[in-house]
Amino acid sequence: MLSLHQLRCFLTVYELGSLTAAADELGYAQPSISEQVRSLEKSLGVQLFRRVGRGVVPTTVADTLRPHAEATIAAAEEARRAVQRVKAFETGTIRFGMFGSARLYVSAGLVTDVLERYPGVRVEIIGLNSSEVMDDLRRGQIEAALIAAPPTSEGLEVLPVARDEMVYVSMDASRTATPVTARRLAEARLVLADTSYRATDSMRTALRKMLHEAGHNPQTRIEVEDVETAIELVGRGLADTVVHQGAAKELVPRLAPGASWTSLRPRQYETFAIVHRVNATLSPAAQLMIELAVQRIRDVAEPL
Repeated sequence: MLSLHQLRCFLTVYELGSLTAAADELGYAQPSISEQVRSLEKSLGVQLFRRVGRGVVPTTVADTLRPHAEATIAAAEEARRAVQRVKAFETGTIRFGMFGSARLYVSAGLVTDVLERYPGVRVEIIGLNSSEVMDDLRRGQIEAALIAAPPTSEGLEVLPVARDEMVYVSMDASRTATPVTARRLAEARLVLADTSYRATDSMRTALRKMLHEAGHNPQTRIEVEDVETAIELVGRGLADTVVHQGAAKELVPRLAPGASWTSLRPRQYETFAIVHRVNATLSPAAQLMIELAVQRIRDVAEPL
């Protein structure tokens, strides 16, 4: 039966033309190399070398065997590297970017999915806002991310995977009985999240565009950082808000029981996308996170 060790010995003898030189190259005694070559010849039922002086000359059969032996050794080495990559993956750190409110959609479930498959890894979910995550991607601090689709994507590859509707949330049922127009939105007492990113946040950008196109200026009564606080303030009757429908479904029953929501008019949507650098070779860890994140976001938002 052929072995990788026999093939390595054969190739070294073939290249050096000497059993002694091959033994020195491989770090074995010369009789050991000779025995490996004889065993290979016996397994194949052929003669691979002829002795000429103090060296050896390959036969035609050896010439035929050589490329196959090289391919076999190369395949075995690639298999070893693949196993090492998986081993490192199973014990390394997986870093993946997400927009801030993604935790309400996928992050806990995503981490659970990863750890069920690879319990030895360390997981880092990075990002408070999509614009911040894009900066991390461009700097190479993370390989890939699930974020709100950017308006500009220079240097980044963007794959839209799902979308979610923006909805108006209020404790006053009369305010959610019909879709909210730009005029009503401009007149509302609003609390909005992501105040630190108000200039670049994708939802705020969409709301500003909606209002400006109707000749209105956006204004807020309260500014906060996280969507949980915004919903809680709605629950206290201090303001209304606009959030993703997925966030409303997750948070309103807990933080603002009795509140309801409705669509905007015209309807507004946020598109979520997988984003990574153009022409990037993604690691197995990044590929896994993308696969699982897409599955999760499509379970709770409208697939694209």
